[in-house]
Amino acid sequence: MKLKTKMIHAGITGDKVTGAVTVPIYQTSTYEQDGPGQHRGYEYSRTKNPTRYALEELIKELENGHAGFAFSSGMAAITAVMMLFDKGDHIVMTDDVYGGTFRVMTKVLNRFGIDVTFVDTSDFEALAGALTEKTKAIYIETPTNPLLKITDLRAVSRLAHEKGLLLIVDNTFNTPYLQRPLELGADIVLHSATKYLSGHSDVVGGLVVVKTEELAERLHFIQNSTGGILGPQDSFLLIRGIRTLALRMEAHEKNAWELADFLSQHPKVKKVYYPGLENHPGHSIAKAQAAGFGGMISFDVGSEALSEQVLRKIKWFTIAESLGAVESLISVPAKMTHASIPKDRRDELGITDGLIRLSVGVEDIDDLIEDLKQALGD
Repeated sequence: MKLKTKMIHAGITGDKVTGAVTVPIYQTSTYEQDGPGQHRGYEYSRTKNPTRYALEELIKELENGHAGFAFSSGMAAITAVMMLFDKGDHIVMTDDVYGGTFRVMTKVLNRFGIDVTFVDTSDFEALAGALTEKTKAIYIETPTNPLLKITDLRAVSRLAHEKGLLLIVDNTFNTPYLQRPLELGADIVLHSATKYLSGHSDVVGGLVVVKTEELAERLHFIQNSTGGILGPQDSFLLIRGIRTLALRMEAHEKNAWELADFLSQHPKVKKVYYPGLENHPGHSIAKAQAAGFGGMISFDVGSEALSEQVLRKIKWFTIAESLGAVESLISVPAKMTHASIPKDRRDELGITDGLIRLSVGVEDIDDLIEDLKQALGD
């Protein structure tokens, strides 16, 4: 089955009882049993719900994994995955991760004795040098948020497995339509499903896919024990969103290409971060491990004053957190998505007050270019 077809027909489709072509919303908490402990696959919706299970089967098949899990948010998904580890364990993590990931690792999970080292994982030698005897996993964002750095997943997976480590990949930016980390050697892939998988700014959710039965059993135990599950209504909306994912990702990327080219030539733009550009340091690796370059662009205008001007004058880009929706979104990561990272750390990474991040939508590209042109002051 081709990928576009898989987006629509994979997993559990329809309802055999009524003939409905979409999976129903099973808005129920509990299920009748035929006898004590004799249920029909469902006993309590924290443990398993038919609508959520249909979504979990869908993302499992799209990522070509062993099992899928749906959580109440991307952060709930990340937290559950981190509960696979014990006090004293060490994680090596991409340095410019999403601010919420940085926050949970440094302000919450550190209190439970899980240690983390942030490193530029696009630098293989730096990554290898950060491993210790206590390291249990490598956690990768590729492309990263917001600097769109690229990590060689094949090379890192070989390193991880040589050392007996788990490789965890946040695939939010590329989605399974463009990149499937499990096929490249990862053990766990996760998504903020709020973003491209939903695609319409109307769902908050997180998805995880694991490669083995052993990981599936462990993560299901954690999910059932801690209870951060996705509800049936949001599960239904995510299934609906994924059905158009292929079409949307193609439209996002087409617009992103043209915007990246426009910004690269603009005199007020100091630097453009987009993996599709040949001068991007990770371009060749991105081309080798993904089917496209996605719809995210960051660019630096060199000053806080100019970034504020752009956001003040912009018309068709919505100033908002999040990304991956049909409407174009614009943000200043230093003041929004990455504000939880200390300023000195942001400056060290290159997340300056002049850095602007675009989630390129599917509007007419001429309108988007004209909007940025007037906002920059042409």
